[in-house]
Amino acid sequence: QVQLVESGGGLVQPGGSLTLSCAGSGFIFSSYVMSWYRQAPGKERELVAGISTGDSTNYTDSVKGRFTISRDNFRRLVTLQMNSLKPEDTAIYYCNAALTSRGLPARRWDYWGQGTQVTVSS
Repeated sequence: QVQLVESGGGLVQPGGSLTLSCAGSGFIFSSYVMSWYRQAPGKERELVAGISTGDSTNYTDSVKGRFTISRDNFRRLVTLQMNSLKPEDTAIYYCNAALTSRGLPARRWDYWGQGTQVTVSS
């Protein structure tokens, strides 16, 4: 029943903008840290941006100042606004939802979207 459904990927010119969306269902959305990861050809999957249950955000250095992650718990939606896109941003972008229990031993719930292709090219 758990689903993370992504949308918004596509082809964009360098310097352009794109907004990715991820709709979550089948889990308690507000309890999960939501993140965007990406994987470029020949490279490891990397964390792009994350947002905590308290709306604290973090970004990988290469996207700071250009990307913005946000969440809407009522609509069960996380978005990644991408501005000033560069060819090196080209990758498959994945939505992730993660929860770790506060007690010991720890338990983890970890869900992934299907991925959406972002291509930055002239």
